[in-house]
Amino acid sequence: MEQIAKNEWAELCDRISKRLHGLRAEIEVQSLDLGDQIEAEFLPILGITYDHKDDVVVIALEGLAHLIPHPVDIQTKGYGDNIEAVLIVDKEGVRHLASFREPLKLPPPPAE
Repeated sequence: MEQIAKNEWAELCDRISKRLHGLRAEIEVQSLDLGDQIEAEFLPILGITYDHKDDVVVIALEGLAHLIPHPVDIQTKGYGDNIEAVLIVDKEGVRHLASFREPLKLPPPPAE
């Protein structure tokens, strides 16, 4: 994982959002109090934003907005614009892991 400097968070989120168009995301929340829990299982991703005024990261999925208030660390897995996952740690130490993948390619239905 590559740690991203705070002054690069907004630009990173914008860049990732453009790259993730058409992909699916799984969000796993990892906490000592709650354990590991899947919040979303590979829903279509609409985008990721960082609002520095409210100090919140928003991961927008189809039918779900996952808010991460007061992030203290953002790390990415992947190379260049090919981001496979983003790990965001909030001020409470809760880890929010968003993993990305292509949607399953199903064969076309048989011709009738």
